[in-house]
Amino acid sequence: MATAVLDLDFNNFPEKVEGLDAYKRALILLRYKARPVGKIYIPVVNGTIIIADFYNDFLFESAAILSHWQVYEYLAIEEDLKINGYMPPKATIAICTRDRPQDLKKCLDALMKLPADGQEVLVIDNSPSTDETKNLVSAYDGVGYVLETSAGLNNARNRALREACNEVVVFTDDDATPDSNWLRAMLKNFRSPLVVCVTGLTMPLELETDGQEAFEAYNPFGKGFTRKVYSSHNRNPLSTGEVGAGANMALRKNVLETIGSFDAALDAGTVTQSGGDHEFFARILLAGYHIVYEPEALSWHRHRRTLLETRKAIHGYGIGVYAFWTKLFIEEGEIGILKFPWYWFSKTQFPNLMRSLLRRPGSMSFNLIATELAGCVKGPRAYLKARKKVKNSKM
Repeated sequence: MATAVLDLDFNNFPEKVEGLDAYKRALILLRYKARPVGKIYIPVVNGTIIIADFYNDFLFESAAILSHWQVYEYLAIEEDLKINGYMPPKATIAICTRDRPQDLKKCLDALMKLPADGQEVLVIDNSPSTDETKNLVSAYDGVGYVLETSAGLNNARNRALREACNEVVVFTDDDATPDSNWLRAMLKNFRSPLVVCVTGLTMPLELETDGQEAFEAYNPFGKGFTRKVYSSHNRNPLSTGEVGAGANMALRKNVLETIGSFDAALDAGTVTQSGGDHEFFARILLAGYHIVYEPEALSWHRHRRTLLETRKAIHGYGIGVYAFWTKLFIEEGEIGILKFPWYWFSKTQFPNLMRSLLRRPGSMSFNLIATELAGCVKGPRAYLKARKKVKNSKM
C-alpha cells in the first residue's frame, strides 16, 4: 500500500477526499491562499479521508506559519513583487539532464504553464547517449538546447551559467515539476545585492513505491515552511545540509566571477556522485554572501522508484558529503571541517543506527544507514580521484 500525495488549501477544503482505495495513508501539503504552510501524514480509511476528522491536526501542524500569514492579512500588508519600486530580475530556467526524456517532458510541460515574465528556458544535455533529448526539445517553441559534452552535473551547471542570457539562473532537476508560482517566488528574493542564491521547498511528487517511501523518510528535500536568510553569521558555512538542494535553486549569473564555478570533480557523473550544490553553498557563505530559503518556491520531485535506486542515491550522498568536506580541507584550508565527520557520526548516524538495531518506533532503515556510512568511507578517496581526472583533462 502506497502513500497518496495531496495538495489542499485551507480556503478550499473539500468535505472529503475519495478514491484512495490503493493507499494506506496520505501526505498532505497544507496551503493557505496558495502559500505552503505545513505538511501532515494522516491515515486513509476505506479509501476516504473525512476532512473534518483531521481539521484540528491540520491547524496544529501549520499553526505558526498560518498565523503569520493571517497577521499579514489583518494588517493589510501586501507582499508585492514590486515593493518600493523593486523590479525582479529576468531569469533563465536551466534543466541539466542526461538520457531521461520522459521525465524531462513532464518538467518542460510544467514550465510551459508558468506566467510569462520574460524568462528563457535552456535544456543542458549532458553527454547524452542518444538524440532523444534534442528531438524532444525541438518540439517546444522558445526552449533552447545546449549540448555539453563534458560529463558531470557540475559541468552542465557551469555551462548553463555561461549560456544564460538573463541575470538569474534558476535550476530545476529534470525529474521535478515546478509549481505555478515557483519562478516568481524565487525571483522576489534577489532584492538585496548580498543575496546570490535562493533555494526552494521540494515536495515528493509521488510516494507510490517502497523506494520512494524510503527516500522521503530518510532524506526529505523539503527544509520547512519558514523563509530563512542564511549568512556566515547565523549558519556555519561548512554545514549546509539545511540550506536547500540543487534540485531547486537560483543563482545570480555573476557568481562565476564572484564565487567561481562549480567544482567539476563533484556531483553526478563523477565518482563523488553528489555534493556539488552543498560545496557551492559553503563557498557562497564563506565569501560573505547570503542564501535565502523560500518555501513559496515550491517544486515537486519524483523520487527514485526502486529500493535499489534509493540505496544507490543514499550511498552517493554519503560519498558526496565526505568528498565535499575533503575539497574544503585540501583546497580551501578549512581545518574546522575535521570536526564535522565525528559530529555527524556521533550525533546522528550512530544514534540512528542503534535505534534501528533496537527496532525503536520510527527508526530509520538499517540498510540505508549502513549504505550511507559505506559511502562516507569512500568520499575522500573519491574526491582525490575525481580531482586528478579533472586536472588531467585540462592538460
